Amino acid sequence: MQIDVRRVTPLRHKTPCLVVGVDEGKNTTPLLKELDQLLHGALTRAVRSGEFKGKSGETLLLSGVKPLAAERLLLVGLGKGQHGRDERLRQGAGQAAALLQGRRLSGFSLVLATFCGNMTPAAVAGIVSEGILLGSYRFDRYRTENADTRPQSLQTVTLLAATAADVAAATAAVTAAEAVCRGVVLARDLVNEPGNVKSPEYLATQARNIAAAGGMRCSVLERKQLEEEGWGALLGVAQGSAREPRLIVLEYQGAGEGERPLALVGKGVVFDAGGISLKPAEKMDEMKMDMAGAAAVLGTLQAAAALRLPVNLVGIIPAVENLPSGTAYRPGDILTSLSGRTVEILNTDAEGRLILADALTCAKRYNPRAVIDLATLTGACIIALGHHASAVLGNNEALIQALLKAGETSGERLWQLPLWEEYGAQIKSEVADVKNTGGRPAGTITAAAFLQTFAADLTWAHLDIAGTAWEEKGRGDVPKGGTGVGVRLLVCYLQQQIERDRRKKA
Repeated sequence: MQIDVRRVTPLRHKTPCLVVGVDEGKNTTPLLKELDQLLHGALTRAVRSGEFKGKSGETLLLSGVKPLAAERLLLVGLGKGQHGRDERLRQGAGQAAALLQGRRLSGFSLVLATFCGNMTPAAVAGIVSEGILLGSYRFDRYRTENADTRPQSLQTVTLLAATAADVAAATAAVTAAEAVCRGVVLARDLVNEPGNVKSPEYLATQARNIAAAGGMRCSVLERKQLEEEGWGALLGVAQGSAREPRLIVLEYQGAGEGERPLALVGKGVVFDAGGISLKPAEKMDEMKMDMAGAAAVLGTLQAAAALRLPVNLVGIIPAVENLPSGTAYRPGDILTSLSGRTVEILNTDAEGRLILADALTCAKRYNPRAVIDLATLTGACIIALGHHASAVLGNNEALIQALLKAGETSGERLWQLPLWEEYGAQIKSEVADVKNTGGRPAGTITAAAFLQTFAADLTWAHLDIAGTAWEEKGRGDVPKGGTGVGVRLLVCYLQQQIERDRRKKA
């Protein structure tokens, strides 16, 4: 899809569909008044009948809209007020793109000024571009039948700006949004890829390709090297599958060699059946998404390279498959991790924290200024927060607050859970240093407490994305399936930290 920005008079602009944003309770702006007059009161009638009031999520599509130059008119409700407006704009633009793509249109034009409110056209251009690119996403590469009934891909979208200066600023914002969204789409594609295709080596191949395209270094450790170095926790999880494990490391250098990197660690369980502690059959098919943390790390590294962010990053991805077999690890086993700490296994379905433990130990080799891990780690997180926010826990309040801020800005919201010392008592083992589950109470927190024992010497934050990595129904800019959560959040965090550092130096 190509997104252009043009300076043009909206009502004289020829397009398959003209998209206009409407704030709830503000249906009498000059442009809407003119539209209503040209359409003989059609908008007034829609408002009076309750068909359209401008509430967030509402749309009104009108065809045969002469004397407009456009073939159709789509009104998109943007809701009330400024709080949460960024996300409402993103959702509204995504909803428009999905709706018009479903009508098999090849493109449309969107009037930027009607989405702005108190925001600049450039800021709005970036947000609505994200919504359009992500709302039109589809994963249908394996569908071979009924091609004529599937949504046609949008070819061209035009953002209509009021001034030449707005065109230049908005164009730059669109370019940046496109780079970020390519990272999100990569993450979504990886999550949606079926388990029979997506092996640990498949993830390693994708990482190599990303590194080659983005000028990054990529190294991959295979079983023999992992055994020699003592990756006991990762290897324990992997031993039930015929697919060999991989440890993937991507290094992006956008700053000086002396600058300490930020380490991003992503859980890469390409399919999780639970091992000997077998999961129920219902919805086990969705466990192809248990590598969403790894996908987010890969998408973030790709976006950072495309944006040429002036930071150093290290992406660490432990990639395994967790299956039951005659060689699988068992409840009651004791594994020796890369750190030397021993772990008593009570539940083989608590495997993500095991591979992350070894990866966090590995992260120390890079002397990082901070470490952020992302993982679809606990079902308990879904019970606590549903599908509307990811949990954040860690040992550094400044890092956590910065991530919370980035979550609000990007729309990928986080909610902080406590990590008090008392929770550590639940993972103490009588036969090993720690055990891999603290039971049902506070499951998300005790999983983080387990990770904290391996991150004690790090500035560290943990993001549990179990409830946000997969979308059941589809909404706005997030179709059904993998969401790509984490990419926009982390890029926003990086950009905010870069801006903070720039101001300090100024």
